[in-house]
Amino acid sequence: MSEQYWVVGGEYTDTSFTEIAGGKPEQRHGPYATADAARTAWAALSMAAVDDAHTRYRIEREGGEEYWVVGGTYTDTDFTTLQDGCAEERLGPFNDYDKAMDTWRGKAWATVDDGFVRYRIEQA
Repeated sequence: MSEQYWVVGGEYTDTSFTEIAGGKPEQRHGPYATADAARTAWAALSMAAVDDAHTRYRIEREGGEEYWVVGGTYTDTDFTTLQDGCAEERLGPFNDYDKAMDTWRGKAWATVDDGFVRYRIEQA
């Protein structure tokens, strides 16, 4: 499946942006063949509602491959349980493996001296 992009959102009940006002469904604009086309549509919709703090739009991607850099600080070198108070980090998504690898390298080198920190690349 080739990738396509949607601009999704609308007017929400409050600034938590979890529930659309009036019980309506979220608006879905698209599909757009490229991320740039979706960004252009997103910018137009966002600017049209710039004075309404309850209106928000986001870009969703369908198809294609996405990569994430995932990890954090663990309790031991089994790397299965995160230390108390530490959340798993999820960096991305990245459109290609090389961009994810660059981010992974940066995180890995920044934490090279801590034996309880580990990051990995996951494909979604």
